[in-house]
Amino acid sequence: MRIVAGALKGRRLSSPKDNCIRPTSDRLRESLFNRLAHRDDFDIAGARVADLFAGTGALGLEALSRGAAEAVFVEQSRAAIRLIRDNIAALGLEDRARVLAVDARKLPAAASPFNLVFLDPPYGKGLLPPALAALRSQGWLQPPSLIGAEIGAEEALSFPADFTIDNEFHAGRSRILLMRVLN
Repeated sequence: MRIVAGALKGRRLSSPKDNCIRPTSDRLRESLFNRLAHRDDFDIAGARVADLFAGTGALGLEALSRGAAEAVFVEQSRAAIRLIRDNIAALGLEDRARVLAVDARKLPAAASPFNLVFLDPPYGKGLLPPALAALRSQGWLQPPSLIGAEIGAEEALSFPADFTIDNEFHAGRSRILLMRVLN
């Protein structure tokens, strides 16, 4: 696994030794970030990013490489938290990255909202809707925050009513949703 583009392009990321974490592939990250880069209504430069169900931290680290100002990684698995911290240190991003060891469905109140949020919950466990609700209720989102969510390709889609899907694409066993929070 590597950073796909930006200032840290080509730098290696530590990945799990077992199947307890399902990292977003380089190819899927590249496709997602290409879609973000071609939006007229979004610029990653200077963005505040939250990466929930962060796993290795690949999505948030990719955003930092591409010019995001800061990233907060939300993860509850101890093994994943170690990986994220190792990756942050290896890339020298300690001044722009922070790890929160909490359940993404039980977020603390945000000091200020994020422009871009990634969610990559374990497939088939119904974790996306409660995580979106927590983001909204705890002030992590403010319109027009952009949300990128990765779910299983065959997973039933449900989310709170105040969210809308702007774009959706499939890649193998994954489905990527680009969403916005309404008002």
